[in-house]
Amino acid sequence: MKNWIYLGVLILMASCAPKNNTEVVIGESDLLENVEDSILSDSEEITPERPVYRETEPIRTDLIHTKLEVSFDWTRSRMKGLETLTAKPHFYPSDSLTLDAKGMDILKVQLDGKDLSYSYDSSYLRIKLGKTYTRNEKYTLTIAYVAKPEERTTDGSAAITSDKGLYFINPKGEEKSKMPQIWTQGETEASSVWFPTIDAPNVKTTQEIFMTVEDKYVTLSNGKLVSSKKNTDGTRTDHWKQDLPHAPYLFMMGVGEFKVIKDSYTRPDGSKMEVNYYVEPEWEPYAKAIFGETPAMIKHFSQLLGVEYPWDKYHQIVVREYVSGAMENTGAVIFGDYVYKNNRELLDGNDQSTIAHELFHHWFGDLVTCESWSNLPLNESFANYSQYLWDEYRYGQDEADYQADGEAEGYYQSSQSAGYHDLIWFDYDDKEQMFDGHSYNKGGRILHMLRSYLGDEAFFKGMNQYLTTNRFKPAEFQQLRLAFEEVSGEDLNWFFNQWFLASGHPVLDVAQSINTAAGTVKLTVKQNQNLEVSPIYKLPVDVAVFDAEGKHVHRIVIDKLDQEFVLPFKGDLKCVIFDDQQMLLAKVREDKPVEQYVFQYYNGKRYKARRSGLALGTKSKDPKVQQLILDALNDPFWDIRLAAIEKAVKLTEENKGKSLSLIRDLATEDANSQVRSSALNYLAANSDAESVKVICLDRIAKDQSYLVVSAALKQLGKIDPDLAMQKAAVLESERSSKMITGIAQLYGSSGTKEKYAFFENALKGSLLQGFDQLGVMNSFTYFISRQEPEEIDRAYDLYYYLGENGAFYTQMFLPQNVNYLLSMFDQKIVELDTEIAEHEKNNNAAYADQARKTKKAFESLKNKFVSIAEFGGE
Repeated sequence: MKNWIYLGVLILMASCAPKNNTEVVIGESDLLENVEDSILSDSEEITPERPVYRETEPIRTDLIHTKLEVSFDWTRSRMKGLETLTAKPHFYPSDSLTLDAKGMDILKVQLDGKDLSYSYDSSYLRIKLGKTYTRNEKYTLTIAYVAKPEERTTDGSAAITSDKGLYFINPKGEEKSKMPQIWTQGETEASSVWFPTIDAPNVKTTQEIFMTVEDKYVTLSNGKLVSSKKNTDGTRTDHWKQDLPHAPYLFMMGVGEFKVIKDSYTRPDGSKMEVNYYVEPEWEPYAKAIFGETPAMIKHFSQLLGVEYPWDKYHQIVVREYVSGAMENTGAVIFGDYVYKNNRELLDGNDQSTIAHELFHHWFGDLVTCESWSNLPLNESFANYSQYLWDEYRYGQDEADYQADGEAEGYYQSSQSAGYHDLIWFDYDDKEQMFDGHSYNKGGRILHMLRSYLGDEAFFKGMNQYLTTNRFKPAEFQQLRLAFEEVSGEDLNWFFNQWFLASGHPVLDVAQSINTAAGTVKLTVKQNQNLEVSPIYKLPVDVAVFDAEGKHVHRIVIDKLDQEFVLPFKGDLKCVIFDDQQMLLAKVREDKPVEQYVFQYYNGKRYKARRSGLALGTKSKDPKVQQLILDALNDPFWDIRLAAIEKAVKLTEENKGKSLSLIRDLATEDANSQVRSSALNYLAANSDAESVKVICLDRIAKDQSYLVVSAALKQLGKIDPDLAMQKAAVLESERSSKMITGIAQLYGSSGTKEKYAFFENALKGSLLQGFDQLGVMNSFTYFISRQEPEEIDRAYDLYYYLGENGAFYTQMFLPQNVNYLLSMFDQKIVELDTEIAEHEKNNNAAYADQARKTKKAFESLKNKFVSIAEFGGE
């Protein structure tokens, strides 16, 4: 599952030095804790309670095989189902079976053609089997039922916004811009909305599904398409079968008039495996551009893990109104429509990180599944870390480290807002809380620290050991620890205790004291994290010392609150880089001279070292600092070039001319569209209007990036609004969510009332994807706030439409947009009161009457729009 609330999340871990590094031996001392007994008076006595512990679901019954025969009532958003379920008692003899079954009509339960006694309370189906079965006896029963997802009370979370389970999208075809479709979403426990099952992650079953649909529809489910049979009534029955067991939350169905673009992966034995992409017809030309790296990902991950992709196929489908980012249903992955991008949009960013994330789940999550939701990081941290592994392989280490830095920041921000908790979290209030910046971002960064500590060979062998030992089984985090211990030969409890069973992260203050005469530098390292939240960490860290003879790497082990490490150097000390591998998940505050940061930019191997060298080494007007900024404009990595553009304002007049020439080249020639866009914005703020106009027109005409074209439109709008509007009008026909969003920004600030139709078409159409609808709504609000009352009144219906039909985040932020208008109405009313008083004072009755009419119009608008502010999409 890809979580979009805390998107960009990883954790770092203490690293392992190469064998030829110099190791500094640090003396160990025990940390003593003073414990005082508390004596409570009778009045202060507290009744003790056992702590909350979210235990793994007890296994009473083993599900062996689940067969479903289903058909759909589109007009009522219902599904008719017949389930044939083979099961047996897990260990103890049993005469009953309890299944999760949410909001259904249960029509009949039979075994061997005989009706069974059962009870049903709309959540649990409790069946009497008629005899007692032992663990060596299988039984097969059938359940006839009707699933009614639209008729039950649903819930959701920030990560997965609904637990409806089965979704009918535009089932009656009333929205002409949206293709009717059906899809499912099982995680966490919503598969039991559309078939009775034991809806827990520690359950595994093989499956087959017979889907009967109108012949015009294509279908998708787990496993192989065994047969497709046309029926006499114009329908078709597709039979999908998966012979390998997986958890019920990974069951999947998809139905719609999708186009299927075929691709394949060649296994090591030379056999071909289907890798197909299901998209709406208009996106057929772009499907391979969006998903085409998938076969290479399958190959890379299979080789990296030493475990060949285990499933029958790997298909990916894009659906409308999806309730999360993406979902790793076994061999049938679902994505939200944010992944729809044409070739030009893909220049500004692709979704390969999400594609890699869902693919990696097919080892970590689908093959080996977390046995409880408390152990969710066993699924999500590995999937998150796959994004690093793919970036590292496909785009290089700088890109991987850049993205990882964003992941770590996502963890910091989410934790500050939502609070800290153990990574393996046994006392959550609701299982949906597990889908946060800890399970994803922090978990991924922890794995990177473990890799750095163990070394690549042991790390990937440990992953292989975990996968092969627990293949097709549920697992808990201790089994992961044992796998790495077996491979490495080390006791890793220290690592897992502080990172998996504790909260927070280190906060480190690092200071230097240089003794030139002795040829030593003393590092003082203090752990300053809140010890009420976090432990005292053990952190093996590499420190690089640069001197007259080059670079020397020392391994230190931080395991106390306050420590000193004395490291040697020869000749001049040029720089000390703490955490040379830049792998720690920690807030590090380093106190060292500016000239060391300058040196660090030029000599730091990792992205973060160069980035912080640029950020912290440019605090003076020194010629070396000036040159650093100019050199960084030509850095091999795009994000550092981006940062250098921002730093260019620090250049002296002597160097500004040089920088303008370099930045002008970046605006037109840089390979990265974000750099070109940023360079264009810098030129607009630091060059004459005529030259900016020329370059903006050039970029609008020639640049293939919608991001750059949008930036050029925005800057042109400041210089020549009429010309910018003319250029934007031509671009309105672009079938691009990003381009429409860029045009909306221009129209928001400069558009006249004639552009209302543009906003209405964009916000009611199907082109906008992901967060773009929210962006266009924000621009529309600014646009409408500049219009006359009659035009604002017209907007009421559009806001109401968005409240009922807008995407999740559009609905979430709709009240904020309307409140902006309400504040504007209040301001207008106050201004008009002042104007009326002034007109009355001057005996201008006609002007006063006109102002009263306008005031009345704004008061009417306020009374009208306040209902939408309260409505909020409900």
